Amino acid sequence: MDTPKRTLLAEFIGVFALTFVGGGAIIVTGGENLVVIALAHGLILAVMVGALLHVSGAQFNPAVSISLALIGKQPWSRAFGFVIVQVLGGICAAFLLKATMAHGFAFAQEHIGETLGRYSGTSGEEFISAWRVLVLEGGATFFLMWVIMGVAVDQSNAQHAGIAALAIGGVVAADILCFGPATGASMNPSRSFGPALVTGAWTLHWCYWVGPIIGASIAAFVYDKAIKTGE
Repeated sequence: MDTPKRTLLAEFIGVFALTFVGGGAIIVTGGENLVVIALAHGLILAVMVGALLHVSGAQFNPAVSISLALIGKQPWSRAFGFVIVQVLGGICAAFLLKATMAHGFAFAQEHIGETLGRYSGTSGEEFISAWRVLVLEGGATFFLMWVIMGVAVDQSNAQHAGIAALAIGGVVAADILCFGPATGASMNPSRSFGPALVTGAWTLHWCYWVGPIIGASIAAFVYDKAIKTGE
């Protein structure tokens, strides 16, 4: 099954916007204003979901794309194509942040929109262990995927794009407010990969892939088998 170019472009733009705006908020606040960071991520995601839900499903997240393929909601070829462009979107946004903000904000020189939490070992000492990152990132992504299943995937409860956008953006903002100080509350491997590549900060990076993928997969499977009422 071929994946239309417009859907690939939509996924690229969605992750680019999330990484650039969310990462920019982290940079300009020095990573200290959790409310601003949460709102920036939640609002830009809501806007992008509202604008692109009808094009690609507004997945914008490798964990979401892989989970939907696991439960048979999309072909693996489409999921892999989405993952590739999602990662590229995060990389391009991170490099643009470096080019435009690294010299204007001291915090950006070493932290180009990183999603690592302040306790995740960026200073060389791992205050939070890998299993805790896995659990917290997995749990946060579970909530995100659960909402996505309920408002965007389950056709018996399919919501208008605006309602779905607010719900998805809202759960992301809530997750960041709750889990942000501990892990950064990325919930999105492509959102973490770009900044990690640009900064060379790979501390516990594998957890930011494994945790969200496991959390999203569990949510998708449980919702699909136990909650969904019909197509």
